[in-house]
Amino acid sequence: MPIPENHSTTTRLTAKDHAYNQIQQWIIDGTLLPGEKLNDSELAESLGVSRTPVREALQLLQMEGFVRMYPGKATQVTEIERESINDLLPPLAVLQALATKIATEQIDSSVIEELEKVNQKFEQAINSKSYYSALKIDESFHQLIVDAAENAYIKQILRMLQAHVRRHFFHNAIDLTEESISEHHAIIQFLKEGKAESAAEVMEKNWIRTLDALVS
Repeated sequence: MPIPENHSTTTRLTAKDHAYNQIQQWIIDGTLLPGEKLNDSELAESLGVSRTPVREALQLLQMEGFVRMYPGKATQVTEIERESINDLLPPLAVLQALATKIATEQIDSSVIEELEKVNQKFEQAINSKSYYSALKIDESFHQLIVDAAENAYIKQILRMLQAHVRRHFFHNAIDLTEESISEHHAIIQFLKEGKAESAAEVMEKNWIRTLDALVS
């Protein structure tokens, strides 16, 4: 089970949270492959923590569907079922749209400026065909809006859905297109103008279009 040694760490997280975040990221980006058996001792050594927070993190990841634990036998990364994206994207799109609608009513100029900067980076990544970077930047764009909505329940549900969708994007080599750039521009403009319904409509379209592309 090869594990990279150059991953980032943070002192502000608990050992369990650090283990959870990093293992989840390895599963999402394919460092830990579908079906791969996980060794909690190896993970603990790589992460610089004890086995207890790793086991706690794996239990959380099992609840969220990223790993499957077989007591007394093994813990494995779950397989990816391509069809499950059909169940993931619609609720994510609706919740992202709702978060956008809520954020429109309370977003400030500093967030708008940050969204514009992030979308510029997103456009550069798309134009240079740096699709891996584009996925990460796109995630940052949407997260800024979710954070601006300041709704803990929406944020929590979206965090889990988004993680599964990112995993599908990485493993199925889903590339974002120039259409996403223009949709981001439209969302930003509607946020500036305080047009909540319009901003939410474009946000939902932004996600559902990806599903349509997959089906076609």
